[in-house]
Amino acid sequence: MGLLEVDSLRVDYRTRRGSIRAVDDVSFKLEKGELLGLVGESGSGKSTLGLSIIRLVPPPGVIEQGSIRIDGDDIIDFSAEKMQSIRGSQISFIFQDPMTSLSPVKKISEHFIEFIRTHEPKTTKAEALKRANTTLRDVGILPERIADYPHQFSGGMRQRIMIALAITLNPEIVIADEPTTALDVIVQAKILDLLTELRDRYGMAWILITHDLSVVLERCDKILVMYAGGIVEYADSKELFRNPRHPYTQRLLQGIPNIEFSDQKLKAIPGSPPNLLNPPNGCSFSPRCSEGEPRCKSEKPQLLEVIPNHFVRCFKEM
Repeated sequence: MGLLEVDSLRVDYRTRRGSIRAVDDVSFKLEKGELLGLVGESGSGKSTLGLSIIRLVPPPGVIEQGSIRIDGDDIIDFSAEKMQSIRGSQISFIFQDPMTSLSPVKKISEHFIEFIRTHEPKTTKAEALKRANTTLRDVGILPERIADYPHQFSGGMRQRIMIALAITLNPEIVIADEPTTALDVIVQAKILDLLTELRDRYGMAWILITHDLSVVLERCDKILVMYAGGIVEYADSKELFRNPRHPYTQRLLQGIPNIEFSDQKLKAIPGSPPNLLNPPNGCSFSPRCSEGEPRCKSEKPQLLEVIPNHFVRCFKEM
């Protein structure tokens, strides 16, 4: 049994124009201490999947079916109060924009005190500050800066503060949604190195959500590739890099520049992701795929394990 087990999860957004299937029959496992990369273009459903795991899908999103088990307990049936108690203490979420996640009128110390004492009411302010200082030091922020306001920090430093808040109660699982968005490449690398370091130090399991496959290839143990709400490929990162099976994954890899090849020609994926209000029949990637066959436009392939621990949703692998 994995630390986190998602089984047959389906999430719809019910709009006036119709229902949008944002997460379509997704199943995967996350083991203790594992770093999982969740990759896909904008609109692929990866952020909705991450929010579903902590039961924070914004309206009009609805979890239609499936189960989400943490340590064997299906949290789908948990009450709002029960979910509030495990968010932060058992599973944490780091949102994309730290500036909108931190109150501009509260000092960093106030964020930590409020967060810690919400989960542990018996903790004194002094004890909460001591824990906050330790955690901030772990992410590379000097303890004396705990009295500063969010606007006094750079984007990279604010992201470190959000990471510190996420890990301060030592949860088993941390989900980071595009944690390097809007950061320059040097700061991006430092933030990703920090996540790996914290995983090794605390033994937490991490889910790293990103649209950039190159970000997760070297750092993640496994990679789950999403397209149009569903999984198209799921494998160990080294295996996926050496032997990508799905045409979408192959195109993503072909769009990653490699400084070792001066004559490399980058290949863009033609077309655009499908309109999920009116999705294509058959394989969702078929309108953009150059390797399809007639049945791809009428039949939907199943996610199959083509070799041990390598899952692909494509007819050419059957």
